[in-house]
Amino acid sequence: MSICHFSLLGYAENYPQIQQELPLLQAQPWTEHVNRRDYQGEWDVLPLRCAAEHQYAHGILQSFTRTDAEDWLDLPVLELAPALKHFLASWPCPVKAARLMRLQPQAVIKPHRDHGLCLEQGEARLHLCLQSNPLLHFYVAGQRVPMQEGQIWYINADQTHSVENLGANSRINLVLDCVVTPWLKEQVYASATQ
Repeated sequence: MSICHFSLLGYAENYPQIQQELPLLQAQPWTEHVNRRDYQGEWDVLPLRCAAEHQYAHGILQSFTRTDAEDWLDLPVLELAPALKHFLASWPCPVKAARLMRLQPQAVIKPHRDHGLCLEQGEARLHLCLQSNPLLHFYVAGQRVPMQEGQIWYINADQTHSVENLGANSRINLVLDCVVTPWLKEQVYASATQ
């Protein structure tokens, strides 16, 4: 089977309820993304689920999966967003890290790779687009991902990817790092863009 760059997995049924929770979540303290060399403008993160060992750590440590941890837990901020919490709890494969990632207007995430973060290596990065605009451009391996609000996408983060927000509104995605299961592989390859 060839390498999959990205794939539309479907639509979040409770997306309208999750979107209604966004204003309260945006009022929480977000953390500036730590990899300043990989972006220009404003890009920040709100961790929602993390490795148990990082539950009291800085938001950046809570936001990412680059750990061998086996225990993952929801952070208290999820109590403010029952629809989002339900979405995470009902996702049909194990969720490691979950966070909201916000790219402000006129900000750019430069081309970069997250080595080993792909279906073929056993860990999948998923995006649920919660807020976007027509001038948001997301690319994986040189191809544009036609991501729309409410859609859930797998992206191969091991491939070079970049994002530019040329619009007037911030882009907010729920970003999940999940354990790859046979179900997820089947879903990804059923609608894969090579």
